[in-house]
Amino acid sequence: MARKSLSQNALSFLYKHLRRPENPTSTQWKIINAHASQLKYEKYTSLVHRAEELSNQTLIFHSEASLLKSSSLFPYFMLVAFEAGGLLRALIFFLLYPLVCLFGEELGLKIQIFLCFFGIKKESFRLGTAVLPRLFLQDVGDEGFEVVKICGRKVGVSDLPRIMVEGFLKDYLGVDAILGKELKVVCGYYVGLVEDIKADRNVLDEILGEKRTGSVAIGFCSYKKPLDQHLFAYCKEVCLVSEAEKRNWQILPREKYPKPLIFHDGRLALRPTQLATLAMFMWIPLGIFLVLIRVPVGITLPHWMSNPILAFSGTRTTVARSKSSIASTNNEKRPNGIFYVCNHRTLLDPLYVQSVLDKPLSTVTYSISKFTELIAPIRTIHLTRDREKDGMAMKKLLSYGDVVVCTEGTTCREPYLLRFSPLFAELAYDIVPVAIDVQVSMFYGTTASGCKCLDYAFHFLNPYPTYCIKFLEKLPDSHTCKFGGVSKFEVANHVQHEIAKALGFQCTSLTRKDKYMILAGNEGIIQDSKRP
Repeated sequence: MARKSLSQNALSFLYKHLRRPENPTSTQWKIINAHASQLKYEKYTSLVHRAEELSNQTLIFHSEASLLKSSSLFPYFMLVAFEAGGLLRALIFFLLYPLVCLFGEELGLKIQIFLCFFGIKKESFRLGTAVLPRLFLQDVGDEGFEVVKICGRKVGVSDLPRIMVEGFLKDYLGVDAILGKELKVVCGYYVGLVEDIKADRNVLDEILGEKRTGSVAIGFCSYKKPLDQHLFAYCKEVCLVSEAEKRNWQILPREKYPKPLIFHDGRLALRPTQLATLAMFMWIPLGIFLVLIRVPVGITLPHWMSNPILAFSGTRTTVARSKSSIASTNNEKRPNGIFYVCNHRTLLDPLYVQSVLDKPLSTVTYSISKFTELIAPIRTIHLTRDREKDGMAMKKLLSYGDVVVCTEGTTCREPYLLRFSPLFAELAYDIVPVAIDVQVSMFYGTTASGCKCLDYAFHFLNPYPTYCIKFLEKLPDSHTCKFGGVSKFEVANHVQHEIAKALGFQCTSLTRKDKYMILAGNEGIIQDSKRP
């Protein structure tokens, strides 16, 4: 007993006075009485076994140390540097990062914040809600998430600026309050410095709604990154996890996300670790050279010439066709052309469909840049969002020939389909659903808040951009408005369901407006006077 008491006292002393205590040999969770002079711990395979007991408890957890598998913050700062500051700032941050690491953890973190945020406009910074959640979710440990999920109220503590983690923790994990660094703002711009505000007892009292002293919560952190001492005053017990245990965690699967990740913005498709970022910077010069070949070739040359050249440069296209989708309907003497109805992945969707079919098509668009519309090698009509005018314009296009239309109205990167506009259903005699998927490794060729005229360039900047196109069965007459008497909404929903089934995607009722309100804070309409 004396030896056990001595051992516990020694561990308690090390925990209180050292930032990196010695880990006990056990690989289980350790429970610490934070108010006692001695460390008392028990062996737990997981706190999930106490789910019923903890459902009414408040959890104070360190978001990076207890949720994420990796302890490196480099990818998140690199993403901010690239997306908010541009390529030059990202390169400077990458080159200085080895030197930053020499200044220690606390000072190094402040330097990273300065390099990434200095001169960034506060009003236009939306990375915390539009870009970073995807990156955080890719590194969440399933086991750590289970611990956080079972508690009733959750308070997240972060070493990162609050604007970086707030969208992820509140919108996707349902965290009630966040304690993070606040950045100084001068004349509407971040200056890269941290406000001298600490999460003291009064601040935490206000967040927790507790006006009394004493332990009221459970803490969750790692040995490498324990909670600050003043936070322990609120914890009746603290759960610790070692780095070795975190390395054995499984990544949180998509189906377990508390909220589906449907929309996200930003150009970087890769996770910008040190090695991935190095590879990206080494690739960009060659990638720009390929863009200068791929874009002009795809725009100016006929398909029989451009397709082999694009394939030789690294672009890939896979095509699957059904017999009825390519059968000619001219013998039936239908008054209009065929409507190729596809989901929307990038602005290149109509061009790829036209290239695969090897015949001239027309298309309609809701809102693209004037430059993109000008260089597109396909007849394009700009819709006005007036149902009567748009219907007449699309009917006129059909009288000229076949039309390809992306009825979602906007692109979606994740395996989801947005609501299909039913306008096409009441106009077409022949409808062919087309399922499209796009695979990229470095850059996204779409953006909600960035410069849309660069979408072509970013797509072709990838080493091997891949398009997968599936022409599905033509809708039978009994499933159309013209011959079957089916409502336009039923037709649109049926086409959406068939495309989703072909791709393994999930149908939603979300719209273009929903996407742009989430990612850009607007309705996604480019005014003619502002179109680049």
